Amino acid sequence: MEKRVVITGCGVITSLGQDIPTFWDNIVKGNSGISRIESFDVSEYPTKIAAEIKDFNPEQYMDRKDVRRADRFAQFGVAAAKRALEDSKLEITEENAHRIGVYVGSGIGGLQTWEEQHSILLEKGPKRVSPFFIPMMIANMASGLVSIMSGAKGPNSAAISACATGTHAIGDAFHIIKRGQADAMIAGGAEASIRPTGLAGFNAARAMSTHNEEPEKASRPFDAKRDGFVMGEGAGVVILESLDHALARGANIIAEVIGYGMSGDAYHLTSPAPDGEGATRSMQQAMADAGIEPTDVDYINAHGTSTEYNDKFETAAIKSAFGEHAYKLAVSSTKSMTGHLLGAAGGIETVISALAIRDQILPPTINYEFPDPECDLDYVPNEARKAKVKVTLSNSLGFGGHNATIILREYQKESV
Repeated sequence: MEKRVVITGCGVITSLGQDIPTFWDNIVKGNSGISRIESFDVSEYPTKIAAEIKDFNPEQYMDRKDVRRADRFAQFGVAAAKRALEDSKLEITEENAHRIGVYVGSGIGGLQTWEEQHSILLEKGPKRVSPFFIPMMIANMASGLVSIMSGAKGPNSAAISACATGTHAIGDAFHIIKRGQADAMIAGGAEASIRPTGLAGFNAARAMSTHNEEPEKASRPFDAKRDGFVMGEGAGVVILESLDHALARGANIIAEVIGYGMSGDAYHLTSPAPDGEGATRSMQQAMADAGIEPTDVDYINAHGTSTEYNDKFETAAIKSAFGEHAYKLAVSSTKSMTGHLLGAAGGIETVISALAIRDQILPPTINYEFPDPECDLDYVPNEARKAKVKVTLSNSLGFGGHNATIILREYQKESV
């Protein structure tokens, strides 16, 4: 018999806060976490802004020795996981460790480590490259370190699917519990790509906003004057548990995970398939997995990157998947506030979707000023809105044509 799966804890490390109360308060108030990049000289870059975390202290979460041996993305992952475990009050012991797993992905991995060690290689030669270069750089290491530092010995893996990573990680972890291979999973995404090579690469692809004069207004999903995404960094992690396990320990249940879908565009390296047909199939598959009708969905946390094609084609995909109901449900892109955390986006957006259910509030799309005729849904413009939120759907769409969708529902004692 398949297990029901619930969320019992959330943890985030973002430019809008490093704890859930601060983060959620900023989201509900429509505050932007985007500002000028300070960690390196951006004078020669077309884009000079990002949702950069300026006050992160990894030694709050890890020993100094371990900090030196972990890339920034993995530090974010460990920190968010520890926050989520604290929030859930889940204790990992020798008795239950083999039934608790980790699934934390990263789209890019240790970019800072790669840059630093490559410079050492060129300047000082191969003998000076750190023996920790490879384990610090590889994208699965956030998941590995979370397992090592928490003691979780159950299933351990890491999704790497560009901007769909976080949602793939949570969806895969959901199915691991659903089929009985674990009682709980620590799942999400971590990313730290606000680096010279990361910024240069996305600038070269002409994917990023150059609205440098007013950073807080640069990310404007679905707005007619959008000019590209704004990069973010950080991590978002949730604690998933089988309902039986959560109830047995008296856990606080935030929301239930009921559906997961994924698809491939088979179309282009970076552009979404025309009319978002791949995203349509991902949403339809998730609804089928959840056993719900399109009319059951109240809110969609859109991928909503603030790029021309994503926003237009995701809107078209929502219309295809939901028909007339597309105009009755609420859609918002919280990337307008958080920036685009790439592989971590699905992690923090699953957290946002769960909190929307908890507090019965729709988070806004800020900076929505100029309607685009091709983007004509209810994007919850500029201000959060109190509403009945029973079922939420969150999309993540990545380079390479990766599409992932997760559906959450308000927890009810009896399955419906």
